[in-house]
Amino acid sequence: MSLPRVPVQAVQDGSIDPLLSALAGVRSIQRVGRVVEAYGTLIRATGLKAAIGELCHLRNPPGDGDPAFNLAAEVVGVSKQHTLLTPLGALDGISATTEIVASGRQASVRAGDGLLGRILDAHGEPIDGKGPVGAGVEMPIYAASPNPLTRNLIERPFSTGVRAIDSVMTAGEGQRVGIFAVAGGGKSTLLGMLARGGDAEVNVIVLVGERGREVNEFIHDNLGEAGLAKSVIVVATSDRPALERSRAAWVGTAIAEHFRDRGKRVLLLLDSVTRFARALRDVGLAIGEPPARRGFPPSVFSALPRLFERAGNNQAGSITAFYTVLAEDEDGGDPIVEEVRSILDGHIVLSRKLAAAYHYPAIDVLTSLSRTMPRVVDQAHLRAAGQLRKALAKHQDIELLLQLGEYKRGSDPDADFAIDRIGPIRKLLQQPSGELVPFAQSSDTLKKLFA
Repeated sequence: MSLPRVPVQAVQDGSIDPLLSALAGVRSIQRVGRVVEAYGTLIRATGLKAAIGELCHLRNPPGDGDPAFNLAAEVVGVSKQHTLLTPLGALDGISATTEIVASGRQASVRAGDGLLGRILDAHGEPIDGKGPVGAGVEMPIYAASPNPLTRNLIERPFSTGVRAIDSVMTAGEGQRVGIFAVAGGGKSTLLGMLARGGDAEVNVIVLVGERGREVNEFIHDNLGEAGLAKSVIVVATSDRPALERSRAAWVGTAIAEHFRDRGKRVLLLLDSVTRFARALRDVGLAIGEPPARRGFPPSVFSALPRLFERAGNNQAGSITAFYTVLAEDEDGGDPIVEEVRSILDGHIVLSRKLAAAYHYPAIDVLTSLSRTMPRVVDQAHLRAAGQLRKALAKHQDIELLLQLGEYKRGSDPDADFAIDRIGPIRKLLQQPSGELVPFAQSSDTLKKLFA
């Protein structure tokens, strides 16, 4: 291919450099492939030169008689002479003449202050009807996690505004915590409290596979105007293609990384990891991966740590992350629950039994844990939290005897202590969803209870 001739006038007036710069950015070759097969959540293409993770565009060539068609897809695998893609939309309109054009770039999202208060889809485009989000920095959605040796230590408590968390399972700034619950356990309500009460400058909230009705309810009922003003919400509802649902988690994490790299304290809330894993399962099985644990292919269990490790501290700022996990039951055995619990820095377990007793937030303190709590609270706070757990466990042991009237006071000093303290303990652990408590107040209340 011969280069275009540069006009003499451009050389004389000194404008040749801008012209050459513009020419350097022009793609002189377009890589085009053809659709071989398209079904379910998989597209097979031939003649396409593209790398895994690269974005492509599907179109029907003009004049072929097919209606105009334009669909984005992402390369997810390579099989012999075929390139495997997963569409970011419905397959309606694809035909045997459909062309696939490689973009030559990896998936990315624009991030900047213009995203605050906005609601985006899994492509980073606004869906709230408030117009474009404006210019921003391009952030790769599939990025490496920070170097473990350059991460700042977790040394400060992260105030959530929730007494049960701040007092007994204190989170640290930059910690990653899982919220485990069965359906109806109060995850969305707790996430709303964290978004409103969390001590962060920016919230990034990712809703993966949610019902469309629940998205609006969460924004209006749980988040509110004050919470929305400092938040970026990324939404991929349950009717969206599998790749788009999984992509929402990566996009939200990339946006959170942008604010962290600018020195901000970021709170990342993702609901839910289970739906993210199911979306990855759909993609993995479609491209031929073998099912492993409960039908989940191996790629799901390798993707989870890559997602989680991107949160946390770096040398500039912090991402404190809470990930919800929808458990199949409260007896364990769910492979996603087991995997997430083993990776994260702590876990909050929501109990259906407590929710049925109108104990909100329905946090089961005895099965919940923050691994960074000893690093971020003083010894008096840590000692009082241990006494609360001991008293709660003892009361749980003798609860049946108390109900039957078989326990005799004075037979066990620890049991007597637990009986005397159970009322104030339950009052400390319960909190209306509209009430937010400063961290210092929660800590002082806990210490006075066991002074």
